[in-house]
Amino acid sequence: MIRGITISLALLLSAPVAGARGESVLQPVLKSTATGAVLGGQPLSGPPMPAIRPTPRDTYLPRARWDFRPEGRLWTRTTMQALKGHGRPLIETVPRDMADWCPAYASNSEDKRAAFWTGFLSALAKHESTWKPRAVGGGGKWYGLTQILPATARGYKCRVGTGAALRDGPDNLSCAVRIMATTVIRDNAVARKANGRLGGVAADWGPMVNAKKRREMAGWLRDQPYCRLISDVKPQPRPKDLTSVSAESARRD
Repeated sequence: MIRGITISLALLLSAPVAGARGESVLQPVLKSTATGAVLGGQPLSGPPMPAIRPTPRDTYLPRARWDFRPEGRLWTRTTMQALKGHGRPLIETVPRDMADWCPAYASNSEDKRAAFWTGFLSALAKHESTWKPRAVGGGGKWYGLTQILPATARGYKCRVGTGAALRDGPDNLSCAVRIMATTVIRDNAVARKANGRLGGVAADWGPMVNAKKRREMAGWLRDQPYCRLISDVKPQPRPKDLTSVSAESARRD
């Protein structure tokens, strides 16, 4: 047994180090530790290698009317990202008629302003396509979630400009944000301009011309957490038994 171990050790020590004839070569491994880098068991000089951390993901997803759809979270995330990109003018502006749609908007953070516009598009999509991304209306004229005319998409320089492309949910919503970022700013209105005429989003989307549909959309939006004023949030009443106990304690004191 001892002789066998000796022979095995001798063969191991006589193995070639270099791979000149194609043999596999064992390379020393570089490792990172809390105190620095280690190569082949020997510490290397220099500062410790910084830990690589993933970029944090924005997890705030506001309530939207398409939440029941399997694509709902994707549509919400896409719209929020578009609003913080090419749609930024929307969240930097307070249209003159915004109080009719979202009373808390003027004092809201950027996230909550973006939440309003995301909720707004989800409410608009209900009346345009009933949240069907593949919908085609007007005898083949309008496409997708928010029923956009391809020529309109091209005119506003959306990244998609064909009917087929506008039937992609995220691309359709991104284009809708781009259109609204022009018309809402131009007219300083969600739907009603200073002269009383319709404008803003109503300049391009039919449901906004219908007073009943506007009221339905605005009613849903005003009821969302991102649109309610703090003064509208009523405190919960104390339980009656707790109130009576407090009164009894006060009398004893």
